Amino acid sequence: MTFSYDGNDFNGYQKQKNLKTVQGVLEKKLTELNKSKVIIQASGRTDKNVHAMCQKAHFDLDNKIPCSNIKRYLNRLLNGSIYVSNVEEVPGKFHARYDCIKKEYRYYINTGSYDVFKRNYIYQYNKNLEIDKMNKASKLFLGTHNFKSFCNDSKERTNFDRTIESITINKINDIIEISIVGNGFLKQMVRNIVGVLIHVGENKLDISKINDIFYKQTRSYNIKSVPGCGLYLWNVWYR
Repeated sequence: MTFSYDGNDFNGYQKQKNLKTVQGVLEKKLTELNKSKVIIQASGRTDKNVHAMCQKAHFDLDNKIPCSNIKRYLNRLLNGSIYVSNVEEVPGKFHARYDCIKKEYRYYINTGSYDVFKRNYIYQYNKNLEIDKMNKASKLFLGTHNFKSFCNDSKERTNFDRTIESITINKINDIIEISIVGNGFLKQMVRNIVGVLIHVGENKLDISKINDIFYKQTRSYNIKSVPGCGLYLWNVWYR
């Protein structure tokens, strides 16, 4: 299943007791369709206020239901906060998370005047940033690194190695778009990387310090995660 959602309407992707989440809503509707409990497995989790343009998930049904009927049924009941764009049958061994080979996240920053209508979809930074310095700094994140310094749940993990394939930074009028493609991402890793790039772009952090951040493997230099509202899970690739 391929679907998109507005992160502002949910307390994140992952199911949580007594909270409205993307997983919780989808599982409820699919369970009603299937007449027995359905669990969905997504390509990964997104935090509160983070959006998805192309999230992927798999699930099993007891009943043989045409994919087109599943899509139509879900979209009729989801009230617009989630939109299912495609449902297709996959081999029984397919796993939406473990078969994923890479993902793309995009982050949007408004460097112009405050935009009240886009405040929930683009980070309202509202100050100028030096794009050339940000592009130069982004090159230091490419390749395979230990990203423990950029992870917000370091106590729960033992492996922090991830590979970043590309980072592109473009500016159209006042909007900066940062695209990051990698084989996997730790909790708030993208938001922390963008936070570092912003610090570089506002001349509060020298590019030479980025290697120190990697080396120390701890949150340092008072780098804060940027808000979730500007972040989008943009694409997911499989073998």
